[in-house]
Amino acid sequence: MKITVIGAGNVGATCANIIAHKALANQIVLVDVKPGLAEGKALDMWQTAPVNIFDTRIIGVTNDYVATKGSEIIIITSGVPRKPGMSRDDLIATNAKIVKEVTEKAVRYSPDAVIIVVSNPLDVMTYAAYLAANKHHSKVFGMAGILDAARYKSFVAEILDTSPRDVQALLLGGHGDTMVPLPRYTSVSGIPISQLLNQDEIDRIVEKTRQGGGDLVKLIGTSAWYAPGAAVALMVEAIVHDQHRIFSICAYLNGEYGLSDIYLGVPVKLGRKGVEEVIEIELDKDEKKLLNDSANAVRDLMKTLDEMKLF
Repeated sequence: MKITVIGAGNVGATCANIIAHKALANQIVLVDVKPGLAEGKALDMWQTAPVNIFDTRIIGVTNDYVATKGSEIIIITSGVPRKPGMSRDDLIATNAKIVKEVTEKAVRYSPDAVIIVVSNPLDVMTYAAYLAANKHHSKVFGMAGILDAARYKSFVAEILDTSPRDVQALLLGGHGDTMVPLPRYTSVSGIPISQLLNQDEIDRIVEKTRQGGGDLVKLIGTSAWYAPGAAVALMVEAIVHDQHRIFSICAYLNGEYGLSDIYLGVPVKLGRKGVEEVIEIELDKDEKKLLNDSANAVRDLMKTLDEMKLF
């Protein structure tokens, strides 16, 4: 198994490091445009192998896509990170060009690879990668719901003073302020959250989850990387081991939930072939409205991509 991670920044390097520790690949190729960055980080990670006891060979290259040839999974983290005061809209003009370029280069040498997009704004960049890759949408998808759900679960565990392992949760919608956490589908060891928390507490957790990414940007001056890197590695594990895990990820909709020709966070079955099934769950009137509002917000961002006429 060969995996390529494009972008050796915080998220890409963290993701590569976790994948190596989990022994999910024989080889990881870390690619970046900045000379020496990928090579240096790959070397540093490789030198932890005798300490952390793994065999995955990690190599770094500068803009050399020949080295990525034959990859079965391609992870795209390239792009400008979100900075304080910057909306996800502001990222589109720069990052769409980057995502298009790196996707086309990577697919040239690994035409059968599954592609996972992490670049922001996530939903639109996943759509851009889909257009650039010219592959079936089941093979191109984005990391979003796993990260958002992790934040949501961590907040629930914190307020209840319980283990996050016992929290189950589901989110839909775009990756950002319009995401749709679903308290009706949230439980702790099977106990509905409504029996453990009052409505005000639940509402505060939902709002905190929606603002989770922005709050981290304010605190550290850039986008998060530990949780996103771990979320991508979990997706990679499901693909490598063909686990058929059910996750919320950024997937292409073709009529599901009444939405078409859009990438949005929904639950899917994830395995070796990529997205094997989009799972439609029952939503009440309010939940449907929130999902449609989130989809409309993503479509507004997609208009910016369309106006760039990159495809």
